[in-house]
Amino acid sequence: MTLLHTPVCDTGISAPNFKLEGIDSNHWTLEDCVGKNGLLVMFICNHCPYVKAIQQRLVEDAKVLQENGIGVVAIMSNDPNDYPEDSFENMQFVAKEKRFNFPYLIDSTQEVAKAYGAICTPDFFGYNSQMALQYRGRLDESGMQPSSPDAKRELVVAMLEVAKTGKGPEEQVASMGCSIKWVAER
Repeated sequence: MTLLHTPVCDTGISAPNFKLEGIDSNHWTLEDCVGKNGLLVMFICNHCPYVKAIQQRLVEDAKVLQENGIGVVAIMSNDPNDYPEDSFENMQFVAKEKRFNFPYLIDSTQEVAKAYGAICTPDFFGYNSQMALQYRGRLDESGMQPSSPDAKRELVVAMLEVAKTGKGPEEQVASMGCSIKWVAER
């Protein structure tokens, strides 16, 4: 497991389009996922301990964001040949078990992760209603630890600010997690 931190938010960059298969076997585009007040794109996977530690919080926070007009989508870009826990079937299992309330899509070519500049799981990209990047920070300060009741919900607070003002916070703390497992040249 290689620990990586996301780079500083490159505010204003447009969200790259995509068309990816979801665990529901439908194909989803960027346009399908956008809410009236913006979009949160999350790069996650099934095997990463950083993602496993926050799965329940992702579901809770996605609900809050969706109630405030922010679309939420998760994309899995890891190589399932080297990481079988990240297979499409396991994506379906995890999403059902954890009751994901957002589309969970597979990026089998890894082109979408590259287009976004995703480097780790979890990696969060928060866009305003014009699809301009406003947030690239962490979920909260918990990391792999259970979230304390007084932990500031940084992602939710930032995205609610984006929904209200169109702009994210000036200060953002980088997310951290396992590196995306890129397909090796075979």
